[in-house]
Amino acid sequence: MLFVKNDALKVGMRLARPIYNKNGVLLYERNSKLTQQGIDSIKNFGLIGIFILEPAEPVPPMTADDIEFERFQTMQVFAIEEELKKIAEKKKMAKLETIVGNITRNYGHLSRKINFVQGLRSREDYLYKHSLNVAALCAMMGHVLNIRGEEQHATVTAAVIHDIGHLKLPEELLGRTGLTPEEQAVKDRIQMEGFQLLDDVLSADMGIKRICTQFYRCLREFEDGKMPDMRIVHGAKILLVAQVYDQMTAMQFGRDPASEVAAIRHLLDHPELFDPKVVRALIDSIYILAPGTSVELNTGEKALVITSNEENILQPIILCFKDNSIMDLSNREYADVSIKDIMKTMDNRYIMDTAALKRQGIQVEEPDYVAVPEAE
Repeated sequence: MLFVKNDALKVGMRLARPIYNKNGVLLYERNSKLTQQGIDSIKNFGLIGIFILEPAEPVPPMTADDIEFERFQTMQVFAIEEELKKIAEKKKMAKLETIVGNITRNYGHLSRKINFVQGLRSREDYLYKHSLNVAALCAMMGHVLNIRGEEQHATVTAAVIHDIGHLKLPEELLGRTGLTPEEQAVKDRIQMEGFQLLDDVLSADMGIKRICTQFYRCLREFEDGKMPDMRIVHGAKILLVAQVYDQMTAMQFGRDPASEVAAIRHLLDHPELFDPKVVRALIDSIYILAPGTSVELNTGEKALVITSNEENILQPIILCFKDNSIMDLSNREYADVSIKDIMKTMDNRYIMDTAALKRQGIQVEEPDYVAVPEAE
């Protein structure tokens, strides 16, 4: 699989992932061959490029949940872009309630974990994809934590608009960490201007602004090496975990994303900022180390997760490829062995090897993959 920028697309290339328009209508199915009209359309959509299959490469499997997330994300990213720009320009909201309702209906009542796949972000769409992903994570965690409906609604709303000030942020600072003091000062000023805007738009619901301001103040104090000294509302705790997880694992040009394992480890290592119950809710909402996931160990060896560890997600039972030995990483005997990273395809999907589990006589629930369409 290759990521090919718009100016390098050629007729006959096969799509690795489906493409939808802003209304959620399927335009190009995965495994479709590009035509000149298709290339022109992709450029007009504002996409910076797409994932293309190599000539003999099979189409990566996708579940119904994976496909629906792809469709839903496309629709909502367009909607969030339009709404945030309208709020910033006219200080009025038009579709914010609809956007929040859609996110909550789709991801705020799930009874199962999902694959939370990060799509590639450009400087142009980083803000909108980030806002959507953070909101979806907040909806899922709020459900797991069984918070009240009003509180979940306020938290998801705060997630959608918490970075509205970034519409004025220079593109080179979007999604970046490790800013210089001067760059951080610019970011802080713009963020505060965005929160001031919320006074005009959401004056009747100060709870949403409180979530946003507490979240940002806690994060900044932590980054400056200080301990937050305030009583944090529940929504801000959820937003903190969602924000940092998404920011760490986001795919974007110029920076390699941290793995989900590294992100979860970071959250667990700092309980003074990230409420352990909220981090637990995140772990219970999305797949991190599901059976069949291929991983790299700190020893350099490759292995396969055969049994998840719900008590400690980072210590599953694994099957080592080198000698077919089985390790229970929660056992003190393997205290020096840890999972370094998750092995993935180029488009950031987990490499799942359920066939290797079957060869070892280990039964696992196989994903219900959607059939691959014939190439057109």
